[in-house]
Formats: sequence, C-alpha cells, structure tokens
Amino acid sequence: MIFVTGGTGLLGSHLLFKLTEDETPLKALYRDEKRLAGVRQLFKYYDPENGTRRFEQISWVNGDVLEVESLFEYMEGCSIVYHCAAIVSFQKKDFFRMMKINRQGTANIVNCAIELGVEKLCYVSSTAAIGGEGEKVISEVSKWKQSPLTSGYSISKYSAEKEVWRGVEEGLNAVIVNPCVIVGAGNWEESSLTIFRTVNKGLKFYTNGANAFVDARDIAELMVRLTKSDIVNERFLCIGENHLFKTLFDEIADKLDKKRASIIVKPWLAGLTWRVMWIISKVTQKEATITKETARSAFNITEYDASKIRQRLNFEFRTLEEMVDNAIKGRIL
Repeated sequence: MIFVTGGTGLLGSHLLFKLTEDETPLKALYRDEKRLAGVRQLFKYYDPENGTRRFEQISWVNGDVLEVESLFEYMEGCSIVYHCAAIVSFQKKDFFRMMKINRQGTANIVNCAIELGVEKLCYVSSTAAIGGEGEKVISEVSKWKQSPLTSGYSISKYSAEKEVWRGVEEGLNAVIVNPCVIVGAGNWEESSLTIFRTVNKGLKFYTNGANAFVDARDIAELMVRLTKSDIVNERFLCIGENHLFKTLFDEIADKLDKKRASIIVKPWLAGLTWRVMWIISKVTQKEATITKETARSAFNITEYDASKIRQRLNFEFRTLEEMVDNAIKGRIL
C-alpha cells in the first residue's frame, strides 16, 4: 500500500496518475472534497479511456497532516509514503501557519513513518529550501544561508527538510526532491499556474528576473523512480530548464495568441508597488497581490544545476515549450 499526502495539488495529482499505471493499492489524503473533481478531470485529460477507472483505484481519506491520530491510522500498513502536502505563501501573516503545516506536518509524517516501519519516504521540498545566496549556480551541495531577505516559505521548507533528516538519523529511509516552479495541467486559479491566467488576461509588464521551471509529469516520474531505486537519504534538484521570466511569459503568450509583455519594470517601481499594495490590503482587509517577497523574487536571477539526478537516473527533462503546451491543453476549469 502507498500513502500520498497533498494528492489534490498540482504535483500530487500528477503523482497519483503516475502511480495508477499499475494495480498497487493507493491511499491519498485530502482536505477539500470539492478539489477531487479537478483530479478526476486531470485523469480523464491524460487518459480519456481509462482515466475514471484509474481515479477510482485510489482510496481517498479525509484528514490533515496535523492530526497525528488519523495519520497513524491512515499510514498503518503502508510501505511507501509520498509527502507532497504543503502551503505556499509569500504573505507575512502566513509564516506561522506555514511553519505549523510545512514543518510540524512533516514532523508528524516522519514520526508516524518511523513508528509504523515505513520502508521509504519521498518528501517534496523545494528549491527554496536550498541556500547558495550569492552563488552563480545552485546545486544540492550549496549551503543554506538565511538572511533578512529569506522568505518565510523558504524557512518553512528548510525546517521541514530538517525533520526528514532527523528521521533519517532515527533509521528512516528517505529521499527528498527539490523542484523549482512547477508547470503542468491543472486549474489556472491555483499554484504556479496563475501565471497562465495572468498572461491570458493580458500581461503588459515584466522584470529581468530568472528562475527554473519543471514539468509536473517529470517530477512525478522521478519521485516514483527514486522510491523504487536503492537510493536513500539523498536529495535531488528537479530542474527542467533555467529561463528568464520574460521567456516563459512570451512562450505562454505566443501559444495563447496574446500580445507579449513589452514594458520592463524597474526595481524602484516594484518597491513602490508592493508598499502601496500593503497599504491597500490594510484598508480593505484583502490579501495584497504583490508583496515585498514576491516583488524581490521577480528580480532575482537564480540558476540551478540538475546534473545530479540527470546522471543518476539517466533522465532528460521536458522542454519549456512542452511544459507550456501541456498546461494550456490540460487546463481544468
């Protein structure tokens, strides 16, 4: 039996689809029943003929990574655990909530896995949990460096990784994947796919920042292969391609037949914008769409090295064009 947390998310749903390629019993944790419909649609998109049957192969259980008793009950009898559940936010007010769910939730999974004798845990971390501030190219050996500029999300994921390594010290077999910005079929109102919604509505502005992007199908395959392998107690960057944000925006705009963003935003303007948005959010009691952290990250030029996993598993990632094409064709409404 395999247990998956975060099964209704962008990556979790792709992982479940991959896992249903055979008849291995699956149990997946969910919190919001309404999100199950989106996973069903995803399965039908990737496999029109057998998608419904594959979806029904999963035993869905309602719960929370903070509910230790139910976690213990659900994980009992499971030999493999994939922990995908997490909160991603760049709102300052969400820091303690992220620490609770991302760090404490991971600690709960680790503790249950150890006590129940789980054979292997695959934990989904993030490139945000890898330091390397000031380094030109970041790899798995880059040391964590926390500064006043480090985002709350980064701290929460780094802290969660420490819980996994603590579990390793206590005898748990684990592997960690560190994906970058994930692109895949799904709902454009959620996660990183909001980029597609923004471009589709007409994006005029861009920054000169850069990041790495990866296809959700690639991460799902790598997670399964790592878990089935003899590799334990290591982490792997999962990076498809490094690109300027402008390159991603242009690729999406071209495929949607929209105008490309043409106005470059300078750092001073972004700084002014997030401050104004902060004031507006205080008055309206609504979350700011641009925060200090998101404004700063829009100008960061970060490059990651995925050669470790490419070589260890002889794996080739999908191109940015393939990622974008699939995300557009597989849009879930």
